[in-house]
Amino acid sequence: NYSILLTSVFAVAIYLIFKSLSGSLLFDGKGNKIPDGPVGLPILGSFPFLTQYPELTLDYWAQKFGSLYSVYLGNQFVVVISDPQIVKDLTVTNGAVFSSRKEMFLKSQNIFLGRGVTATPYNDRWRKHRRLALTWLNKPAVDGYAAVLDYEALVLIQDLYHHGQAGKLPINPQPHAGRCSLNNMLTITFGTCTDSIEDPLLVSRYRNLTFLCRNCTGPVSNLTDYLPVPQKLPNWMITRSQKLHEGLVETYGGLIRDIDRRMKKGDQVPDCLVKTLLLAREEEELDHLDMAILCSAFMIGGTASIMQWFSALIPAHPEIQAKAHAELDRAVGRNRMPTVDDEKNMPYIHAIIKAIERCHNPFWLGTPHYSTQDTVYRGQFIPKDTVVILNTYTMRHDPQRRPELHKFNPDRYMNDATLSSESANLANPNERDHWMFGVGYVYDYFFATILPHTFYQSSVAPSIISSLVTWTENRLYTLLKDPITLHRPTSTKANLWR
Repeated sequence: NYSILLTSVFAVAIYLIFKSLSGSLLFDGKGNKIPDGPVGLPILGSFPFLTQYPELTLDYWAQKFGSLYSVYLGNQFVVVISDPQIVKDLTVTNGAVFSSRKEMFLKSQNIFLGRGVTATPYNDRWRKHRRLALTWLNKPAVDGYAAVLDYEALVLIQDLYHHGQAGKLPINPQPHAGRCSLNNMLTITFGTCTDSIEDPLLVSRYRNLTFLCRNCTGPVSNLTDYLPVPQKLPNWMITRSQKLHEGLVETYGGLIRDIDRRMKKGDQVPDCLVKTLLLAREEEELDHLDMAILCSAFMIGGTASIMQWFSALIPAHPEIQAKAHAELDRAVGRNRMPTVDDEKNMPYIHAIIKAIERCHNPFWLGTPHYSTQDTVYRGQFIPKDTVVILNTYTMRHDPQRRPELHKFNPDRYMNDATLSSESANLANPNERDHWMFGVGYVYDYFFATILPHTFYQSSVAPSIISSLVTWTENRLYTLLKDPITLHRPTSTKANLWR
């Protein structure tokens, strides 16, 4: 009984300390109160309720507390936004206050060492890295390597065909989609690519780094980011983040050193991000770590999960397969591959892509924003140094906007001909097709640039989708009972990648 009493007293004392420390945040000088939200636990806050499928818990709280509510994660005050209009009002209209990022202990300080573009507060280094990255992510640059993206789509189709022995064997498309995505980013960043799904770079390095990223870089994936004590003590999350940093620098820093040696020898090096950085390193005062981390940011992002979810959904919906196949036959025929010019004639394929993005966002929560000064919004007080989480799961599962929330239904988008890049700039945020990687002043710039061009302004999406639609029917583009011969190009920029 004494032990129980002592434990209870200790718990109450901790709770009172916690409330006293956070009490100054409850109101501003004019009596405006912080948004309502769950109470949470002493010290830990609401973190224990977000350890598995946090988007579902955040969605539940949104139904209970409204589209703008607050939680504590450890000692960090957090505001969760679940409404597109509020997102626009705060992160776009008031972007000067809400577009910074909290320097997370693991992701920003340990993995990226303050050099991660999407995980770093606004400062001179961030501005420099962003400017350099945009030289390879603006529209003219993307248009310049559209042929590379088309080529990788062709290779993807060819690999699916050969590994599946023309439809005779079942095949797991996941590693092939991962390789396609990886090769796109390798070409843009390093001017190189992998030759197969067994390539060591894909198998031993890229996949290992992807594994280490899990539960290490998400906004609610670990408590170490929100409590000062664990940051001072050895723990497995810190060890994991250090291994991830070492892996990124070893893998991508090693590729940078190889290109640097080739350039010093006078060898021909394809135009790529690394070449640009190496030529500008003295003028821009870049060290090796700057370049390695900036390139890592490119490599961590990709479109593989969208392709993988497509290959998972399409076989379960033969009626969608049939409609897509009929549209491809009508718009393209069976004697060539789709091109960007065909997109306007393939509204159903266009709708399929939008439907996949709605159903399976790669990042339901994205990278949190961070407030840099006190703000009052609709009578609710949002203090300075507040982490702002954009709850895109709830935004995409609003029953008023999307009946039958969990149904994969491309017909929803048959009257929406906008590109994602166009949709992102619509004046009415509720008319956007999705909120995939984030919203606001920064808009996770490289995702927002690469993804729309990869899927909408080149023939990659029609090529991949047409291949997978026909592959799941065990047909893969038959022409008069004979498959199309998909040869690798003999005279292409791709030959310079080796």
